[in-house]
Amino acid sequence: MNIKTYVFTCLLTAASVASWAQQPGPGGPSSGQRRGAPDLMVENFFPPELIMQNQKALNLTTEQQTAIREEIQKTMAKFTDLQWQQSAESEVLDGLLKQERVDEKLAVAQLDKLLAIESEVKRLHFGTMVRMKNILTTDQKTQLRELKKQSRPVNASRDRVPGNTDESQRPQPSEK
Repeated sequence: MNIKTYVFTCLLTAASVASWAQQPGPGGPSSGQRRGAPDLMVENFFPPELIMQNQKALNLTTEQQTAIREEIQKTMAKFTDLQWQQSAESEVLDGLLKQERVDEKLAVAQLDKLLAIESEVKRLHFGTMVRMKNILTTDQKTQLRELKKQSRPVNASRDRVPGNTDESQRPQPSEK
């Protein structure tokens, strides 16, 4: 694999984990509704960036640092392979959909292949987060929960009208 592809993949994964970690947590406007997997993951897992940025404060041991680094490296290798598969299957679906008359059975079967890859990516991330959490001690998890609480109010209140929790009421950029 060439270095540009590897760096791009690393950045893409870091960005997706970072945006996932910044989603609003419990207690927001949807707290009365049944919570989905992303909410549960934000509540119960710790983004790798948060662990890496606070490794000294967390007193991570050398063994913990090595184990977490290995988990991330294994995940990246699998993720890259899945990206290649997804790209190839997307090209096939694109070709099917560009035809004048789309064969629904073939198109749906191809979509199922893409959805299976997406599901595998989600399982991969979920498994990695579980293993990383299990590497940490109880005290380290407690510290990380506090760090997440400290950073959440800043993210949750960004760009909102004071006292308004309705996402559709965010201030919109003015047109020139």
